[in-house]
Amino acid sequence: MADQRGRVLLADPRGYCAGVDRAVVAVERTLEIHGAPVYVRKQIVHNKHVVATLERRGAIFVEETDEVPEGSVVVFSAHGVSPAVHQEATARQLRTIDATCPLVTKVHQEAKRFARDDFDILLIGHRGHEEVEGTAGEAPAHVQLVDGAQDVANVQVRDPEKVVWLSQTTLSVDETLATVDQLKNRFPGLQSPPSDDICYATQNRQQAVKQMAAECDLVLVVGSTNSSNSVRLVEVALEAGARASYLVDYAAEIDPAWLDGVSTVGVTSGASVPEILVSEVLDWLAERGYADVGTVKAAEERLVFALPHELRAKRRDAGPAAD
Repeated sequence: MADQRGRVLLADPRGYCAGVDRAVVAVERTLEIHGAPVYVRKQIVHNKHVVATLERRGAIFVEETDEVPEGSVVVFSAHGVSPAVHQEATARQLRTIDATCPLVTKVHQEAKRFARDDFDILLIGHRGHEEVEGTAGEAPAHVQLVDGAQDVANVQVRDPEKVVWLSQTTLSVDETLATVDQLKNRFPGLQSPPSDDICYATQNRQQAVKQMAAECDLVLVVGSTNSSNSVRLVEVALEAGARASYLVDYAAEIDPAWLDGVSTVGVTSGASVPEILVSEVLDWLAERGYADVGTVKAAEERLVFALPHELRAKRRDAGPAAD
């Protein structure tokens, strides 16, 4: 063990949220029930390690439904899909298992309801993100994407008294509220979603980072570059007072030079990151003199989502041996 150089503040909560856990288990359970190969449309969650692990077990990740052989089993990712994707799967006689996070499904239901009431829907989110494409696909004639505050000036609505905002679930809370404020300046009659769209796990992970960032010379966020909520954690750390913050998939990606002059390192992970990757980062830091680990707790998370109904039925049919 190296001489003591500093301490680590470990964010809690961090890592897997209930929706990610459900989605990953859904692929694992599908492989157990149907055997390999099982096709998955898009990355089941945005994490390199998770995807590689499931590939080794027999999951085949594809970009579009038409890449799945007719009649095969396909799992839809946690980020959700549009009705057009469901229709295409039906046309190809695919057996679908929908692992969409229930919190994303909630936003889909809101989009459909406001579209039925003929509202213009301003969807705050990142252009090209799968979740945004799925939500917008529920009511394409009513949804306009607002990709941050810089997009607000471009928004046009039919009736300023019939406009509502919804959001991608994995955004920065502060950035989203800033965008909403600008939208309300333009459209004072703007309505808000009936309940918060940014998911509890995204908010809790951001809050834990906010609580520790000012004490940190460096914050390491474990997560993949295509993980929206992981990228946001780096931004939140810097905004909340950390001197430096970096996103890494693995401990091996940490540059030892980042530790120069550092006495306190904050560590957290995005909502699609398994805990083993955080443990490897903690081990890496301990070997370099950062073995003293304290926890910064922002919230207690006990939420668990049931598996997709297709898998719950299969599990019952299979009897006790399925466990």
